[in-house]
Amino acid sequence: MKDVLEGNLALEEALPFVDRCLGCQACVPACPSGVAYGELLMPFRGLAEQKRRRSGSERLTRWLLHTTLPYPGRFRMAIRLGRIVKGWRNRLPAGLRPMLDMVPAELPAAEPLPAVYPALGTRRARVALLAGCVQRVLNPGINWATLRVLRRNGVEVVVPPHQGCCGALAMHTGDSAQARALARANLRAFADGFDAVITNAAGCGSGMKDYPLLLAGSEDEEAARRLAARTKDISAFLDELGLDPAPPPLPQPLRVAYHDACHLAHAQGVREAPRRLLRRIPNLTLLEIPDADQCCGSAGTFNLEHPDLAAQLGERKAKAILSTGAEALVTGNIGCMVQIETHLRRNGHRLPIYHTVQLLDRAYEGNG
Repeated sequence: MKDVLEGNLALEEALPFVDRCLGCQACVPACPSGVAYGELLMPFRGLAEQKRRRSGSERLTRWLLHTTLPYPGRFRMAIRLGRIVKGWRNRLPAGLRPMLDMVPAELPAAEPLPAVYPALGTRRARVALLAGCVQRVLNPGINWATLRVLRRNGVEVVVPPHQGCCGALAMHTGDSAQARALARANLRAFADGFDAVITNAAGCGSGMKDYPLLLAGSEDEEAARRLAARTKDISAFLDELGLDPAPPPLPQPLRVAYHDACHLAHAQGVREAPRRLLRRIPNLTLLEIPDADQCCGSAGTFNLEHPDLAAQLGERKAKAILSTGAEALVTGNIGCMVQIETHLRRNGHRLPIYHTVQLLDRAYEGNG
């Protein structure tokens, strides 16, 4: 990237390496020099996108991603359309086929969130919740589990009505203009007045924490810094707050493996908090996955833009999970949940997959 910016290397020569980067940031904590690679990759991709030439198929694929995924209503309609055209998969441009392969057979019913969800008992905190985009359509139960667990722990939750996509998708794919527009909308929606802004998708939390970089040098930079400082993953927030009351025992013993989402472990540095929360659940045995720090292959839109490479990573992750003998998998990111479930099924396995907060919710509700 440095050589491209200094004119010593043609952009076209660097792009194959930059494009195939997962953006998982596993290199950041491992780098002895402390290079903040994530802060270099995002703006470089934004610069490269302005100069590169893409094929018609690539432009169509990116247009579909950027005009559907950040908008839950459009995304729901796109999935319904995808089911209709799936039978013509082999007649469609190659770039569209990975998207069709990810279309789920069924969608859960939409579950609108309340504007305010009051705390039980004495209020310990007041927070805002980022509702998300893709997750709200594919697994709305994660948001509801978040509301219920926070409520039980004395936290009032506000769901700002004018919030939108966090912009992480646009950041990762080099559409800086769309990312800035979405970030500025969220600066207004999540104005000061909350103890924290809660995210329950690793990529979204990481995206919001990147707002100061995205808006650097603009009049919104200081507001972006304030919002980034108050943004916390649900597991980190609950770990700091302390579970009170403690979760009751699961009705039956359960062996679970925990998968580190890259943008939670590497980008946000949240590794132990979800593990500590899970260990607070009586009757639960926590198992570690071999090579746990390796990406599952989801990586934002990587599994759509580089399906072959993503499939290799997904297969490796699925086999590592199965090797633990776990009865369920827990993670903190909707993209990881979808990717891993896809490859578990390809290996002939159906393993229950929970978000960390969903398992806490099941323990509190007594459903195991």
